[in-house]
Amino acid sequence: MANRLGSELFISRLSSYTTLERLKNLFSPFGSISEARLIRDPKTERPKGFGFVTFQSPAEAKKALKAMDGRIVDGRLIFVEFAKTEKHGVDPTSS
Repeated sequence: MANRLGSELFISRLSSYTTLERLKNLFSPFGSISEARLIRDPKTERPKGFGFVTFQSPAEAKKALKAMDGRIVDGRLIFVEFAKTEKHGVDPTSS
């Protein structure tokens, strides 16, 4: 999975009406999608308003980011950025 680095996008401010199928259809014109996820609240199963799309290559992800960041989707202005990876064992509250 070395090619996955830099090919995962984080999409925020999604409408609660945006479905996984809609998310895939929005991003598929920019390249081959290997994974798409919408994050839901585990208790209520309601969408949390963000998701992830992983492309086969970083070039495809970059193309999608440039085209989709700041677009209106299902009545909401969405933001797209490269997903950040967590560093395990590091306390984010410590400075």
